[in-house]
Amino acid sequence: MGVEPAEVATSEYAASDSAAEVAARLGLGDSCVRQLDALQGKSAAYGGGQANLLLSHQLDTAAVAELMWVEYLAPSVRGMLDRVSGGDGRRFFMWLCGIHDVGKATPAFQAVDDAGQRRVRAAGLGWPDAVVRTRRRRWRHDKAGGRVVRDVLKDEWPTEAVAWVWPLVAGHHGNVPPVSVYRPGAGVDQLHGVGKDWRAAQRNVLEVLTRCLGYRGLRSVRPVVVPSRAEQLCLSGLVVMADWIASDTSEGRFQGLERLDDVSLERARQRAEKAWRALKLRGGWSRLPVPMAEDLVRQRFGEGGRASQLQLVEMARAVPAPGLLFVEGPMGEGKTKAMLAAVEVLAARFGADGMFLGMPTQATCDPMYEVVRGWVKGISPGLEDHVALLHGKRAFNPTWREVWRPAEGNPEEWYGSVGEDEFGLDEYGIGAGGNTADADLCCSGGSGPSEWFLERKRGLLSPFVVGTIDQLLFAATRTKHVMLRFAGLAGKVVVLDEVHAADVYMRQFLTEALRWLGQARVPVVMLSATLPPAQRRMLARAYLEGSLGRVGVDVSEMPEPAGYPSVTAVFGREDGTPGYRCESTEPWRKTVPVALQWLPDVTREGGAVAERVRAEVAEGGVALVVLNQVERAQQVYEKLADHFPGEVILLHGRLCAAHRAERTQRCLNALGPNAGDARPHRMIIVATQLAEQSFDVDADLLVTDLAPIDLLLQRIGRLHRHARTRRPAHLRTPTVLVTGIAGNPAPGDRDVPCFLGASERIYGAYRLLRTASLITREAGPPRLDADSGRGERNHGAWSIPERVPELVAEVYDQQPLCPPSWRSAEERAGDRWNGDQDARTAKAEKYLLCQRGQWAKPTLEGLHHAGIGAATDEELREAVVRDGEMAGEVVLVRRSRRGFHALDGTWLGVHGEASEHETTSDAALGGTVRLPVKPGLGEAVDKELRPLDGWGYVQGLRYVKALVLEEDGCARLAGYVIGYDDLLGLTVEDEQGRSRTSHT
Repeated sequence: MGVEPAEVATSEYAASDSAAEVAARLGLGDSCVRQLDALQGKSAAYGGGQANLLLSHQLDTAAVAELMWVEYLAPSVRGMLDRVSGGDGRRFFMWLCGIHDVGKATPAFQAVDDAGQRRVRAAGLGWPDAVVRTRRRRWRHDKAGGRVVRDVLKDEWPTEAVAWVWPLVAGHHGNVPPVSVYRPGAGVDQLHGVGKDWRAAQRNVLEVLTRCLGYRGLRSVRPVVVPSRAEQLCLSGLVVMADWIASDTSEGRFQGLERLDDVSLERARQRAEKAWRALKLRGGWSRLPVPMAEDLVRQRFGEGGRASQLQLVEMARAVPAPGLLFVEGPMGEGKTKAMLAAVEVLAARFGADGMFLGMPTQATCDPMYEVVRGWVKGISPGLEDHVALLHGKRAFNPTWREVWRPAEGNPEEWYGSVGEDEFGLDEYGIGAGGNTADADLCCSGGSGPSEWFLERKRGLLSPFVVGTIDQLLFAATRTKHVMLRFAGLAGKVVVLDEVHAADVYMRQFLTEALRWLGQARVPVVMLSATLPPAQRRMLARAYLEGSLGRVGVDVSEMPEPAGYPSVTAVFGREDGTPGYRCESTEPWRKTVPVALQWLPDVTREGGAVAERVRAEVAEGGVALVVLNQVERAQQVYEKLADHFPGEVILLHGRLCAAHRAERTQRCLNALGPNAGDARPHRMIIVATQLAEQSFDVDADLLVTDLAPIDLLLQRIGRLHRHARTRRPAHLRTPTVLVTGIAGNPAPGDRDVPCFLGASERIYGAYRLLRTASLITREAGPPRLDADSGRGERNHGAWSIPERVPELVAEVYDQQPLCPPSWRSAEERAGDRWNGDQDARTAKAEKYLLCQRGQWAKPTLEGLHHAGIGAATDEELREAVVRDGEMAGEVVLVRRSRRGFHALDGTWLGVHGEASEHETTSDAALGGTVRLPVKPGLGEAVDKELRPLDGWGYVQGLRYVKALVLEEDGCARLAGYVIGYDDLLGLTVEDEQGRSRTSHT
């Protein structure tokens, strides 16, 4: 269905009037009309075979914006535009998007194309060849557009209105410049166009576009309200979106129009409609009715809502304004279903059109993707295939593969600004429009989300998104096209699961994102087993700073939950004060004592661990062994696999993608909530930290390396997880054996425990000491001579889940916690910890979207003036939101005399060319693995590795790096010998065969 013309305050011009007719009726002379008939928006090379006039592209973009208004924008965003424009939001949005390229009416742009510049000169607009030819790159058309808007509107609009609109134009290629680029004497006047003819042409482009949209003139467009800075960022991203869609000339879309007589709003609407349908673009729910079911959990999921679930839904119904909801409850409480029901209520009440769900890891995304699809289908059948999965391994998700198929041919296209691309300006090429390097799969037929949403930087624009939390963190970085990412969050309900997993570095980006989301009035839901009170207050303060529009909001009156599970809501009141609501209830699962025992072992071989596990499951049972070091897990696995062949599974981050997916699924099938009779008599899972998050298995016994209390409790959440599971008699009491710790043989620190080296590097001694002190209260101190036999007596227990909030609060509090004999070590470790936290916080600041002291600025002006504004996606992923050196990801292949083979033995071809077949490509991608962090290895991956020669045109492989295992089974890189064992996974040793320590 097409869109209806705008109905508000139309002028004497009809949508069918050509731009030439509008210009003539405006009283523009013949010379002015000829100039408008010559100014190009795209050269023939980028206009589908013939040039596209500037006014044509601007009207195309405005027509796309109109379709976005009708079929894409969330009700909350439409309401904001209506408020800003005084009730004419649809047409105002069309105008904002349409003016984006007005800076192309300058010599710097028009001189790029030889044929185009001859036509412009013939129309009476000239420039000094030498200056423009040698310096045109200094004056990009986005910056030039900001100057045109400032110059033309300064006599038509209030100053504050001009001040927020020009950055949207100047920043539509991803970087918003400072106002200083327009200072007198900048040496760009000749590039911008000097003389009354150029000034008139620039004004006429704006004036004719404005009249074509039905306004009576530029003055009648002026907004009546200045939107918040976050709302401006959203609008900036939507302008970019409209521009990129209207710049697509593939398959006959938006082909060039070279005559002004052919340009009109009506024709632009027809072109936009055709492109919109071909690209299969759409939004989400539009406007949902507020669900009235008393038990919405039962209605959506078929099971009666538990007390904590009903409590969350009622809080979503009661909170008076968009806010931040903290949902804290024990593992297995049903937080996910309650969250989805609450999201439906929040979306209906506050005009959200979809949801973003951020998970801590790629592995946790896939099961949640299935859950969200089912939930969306229950609300709006048919929309479930418009749920996007955003992470680098989505090609291995079977549901995703059912919906998506590789596109035929080479889908790589350009959506950048035309003209500059021809001269190789990276500022405008891939970065401006996104070639499809990141689109691993494309929709061929198509019930899934539009492939347009799956290309670079656009994933968050999908109506429903399940992805890693990194997607949200990217939207809080001062990087190119950050506005596009933020536009994908505005108008949604944002949910972050297992938020406790974010470390101090990531939390800097999280708090920054919350400020912007709060200012944009985006409802946010955060799920966690429990949050330390200080972290909860920090996150609440950040959201309220955005919601209330000021820095340093006092949250001292924020209530602490009185029980567990709980839900806490924070929101900004109309009077400018923070509002709070906090409720708690009884947990669904009854509290049980979890027995605690020490199992001293800090060796890489883990001999004591393997021996104790063998004893515990000798007569049957399921043991989960969670270790903090890959090499340690591999060694323990080998010892146990020799004793229990076929009954031990190894799961860690250095398995190739295919093996990791297969083993994870095997664990879930055998030990998941629906396992039933499939539960084995005996099974041992040896895993690394992968088992902490969204790993829904039920173990009879947990053996775990020491970790900070919140992560330790996550691991305990896998113990006796499901009701009605039959367990061996000797394992019916939930028991945790804590290892990775031992008594300290050092003379001066004999009472202070010694930690596994990898654990201390990952987590720091401070949190480990404080966590160990809590266990010591129950189990006594770890001893060098501790009995590792099965008959050791339980020394104590934790009541779980009742004591979860208390335990977490104790460890994360600032008060001394350790026994007196540990106190000195605790203080030293605390000093090191605080210094490290301060350093990591400072490191993150240079990447944040808004620098300290600048957050309250009224406009986007200068947003990218400092920092890494032009960072690539790869740099962002590797260097910004995750702290520390990131290991490189590669695809392992084997070389033989016949050519190359995938890890599973599939022949890939002499040069890899056989990978063009889907099954072969899948086999190759199954060998994807992330290398460990080791000195020089990541740099060597970047500099020395590349795709196989035959992968140049293979979708999904043409950009990946291949690590070739030679006929001896090894690759040599940066002084390391790298191999892959089908059981153990990746092995990395130095040239002398000395394995170096690393962690997951």
